[in-house]
Amino acid sequence: MIESTKDIPTRDGAMETFVVRPDRGLHPAVLMLMDAPGIREELHDMARRLATAGYCVLLPNLYYRAGRDTKFGPGVMTEGDPERARMRAIRTRMTIPPAMEDVGAMLAFLDRAGIARHGPVGVHGYCMSGPYALAAAVRYPGRIAAAASIYGTWLVSEAEESPHATLGHGRAELYICCAEHDDLAPLPMVAELRTLFEASGAEGELEIHPGVHHGFAFPGRWCYDKPAAERHWERLIALYRRRL
Repeated sequence: MIESTKDIPTRDGAMETFVVRPDRGLHPAVLMLMDAPGIREELHDMARRLATAGYCVLLPNLYYRAGRDTKFGPGVMTEGDPERARMRAIRTRMTIPPAMEDVGAMLAFLDRAGIARHGPVGVHGYCMSGPYALAAAVRYPGRIAAAASIYGTWLVSEAEESPHATLGHGRAELYICCAEHDDLAPLPMVAELRTLFEASGAEGELEIHPGVHHGFAFPGRWCYDKPAAERHWERLIALYRRRL
């Protein structure tokens, strides 16, 4: 494997991005978008796992607009901890349109870097980035051929470019993965999203993983569920093999 950290230029500054890819040949590119607690070794390991399946994976720090000191300690998961408060102050300023500019910057980087196969690109996001991944499929229909939301939060909202309003507008195959127990994507919201998804004509699947909680795919999380986590990997890699 080849690993590096790149500063990808954007209109708003340098976006620090972890890049990992197989050491032989050129492979399709995948953009892996972080959850709210931000960049950490757990996400690096997940990017490495995906790269071993034959992909050039970009994992950007989407909090870069708040400065380079936007990686948090373990207290980020604990209510009342200063690290969690620091993260939430940054997280609450995140919106979909700037994240779409970041996706565009990564696509431009791939075009000039020569580290991945030219052609369709995949994108998936966890937690807060689930909506970003689905929105990217609409913003960049000529490049994004596969998009997945993994326990994405507030997929039906009044936010600008909220994915629920444009599900059938892109050309990507979509995979929307939800947890049965998720205060950030409660089942009534998921039911509304399923109705919109089925009416949109979008290609893909919305799947509810039974008996698990938001965050189930992260090995370091209290709610990690290995069978469901492995199922998410199977669905994700199969999607990318079909479309990239």
